[in-house]
Amino acid sequence: MEKFSIKKRIQSFGYAWKGIRSFVSKEHNAWIHCVAIITVTIAGFYFGITRNEWIAIILCFGMVLAAEGFNTAIERLVNLVSPEHNPIAGDVKDIAAGAVLICAIVAVIIGVIIFMPYVLAVLLCNMG
Repeated sequence: MEKFSIKKRIQSFGYAWKGIRSFVSKEHNAWIHCVAIITVTIAGFYFGITRNEWIAIILCFGMVLAAEGFNTAIERLVNLVSPEHNPIAGDVKDIAAGAVLICAIVAVIIGVIIFMPYVLAVLLCNMG
C-alpha cells in the first residue's frame, strides 16, 4: 500500500475539479440541469422555503448532477472501448441514461411536493 500523502490528496481534488469543469463545459444535459438548478434556487428564495425543504432540494441537485456525471463517464468509456456499433454497448448507455431519467423524475416529484403549496397559496391570494 502506498504511503499517505497530503500532496497526492490535494492533487486528487485538482483532478476532480478538472472533471467537473469538463463535465459542465462540454455536456449539454449538464447545462440543462444547471439551468433547472438556478431556476429552482430562485423559486426557493422567492417562496421562502424552509430549511428542511432546502436540504431536500439540494440533495436532489446533487443526485441529478452526479447521475448525469456517471452517465457521461459511462458513455465516454463505452465509446472508447467499443467505437463500433455494438448492441450491448448501446444497452449499457441506455441503462445509464435511464438511471439519470429516474433521478430527474424523482427530483421533479420532490419539487412538486415542496413547491405546490407555495404556488397554490400565491394563486389563491391573487384570486381572492
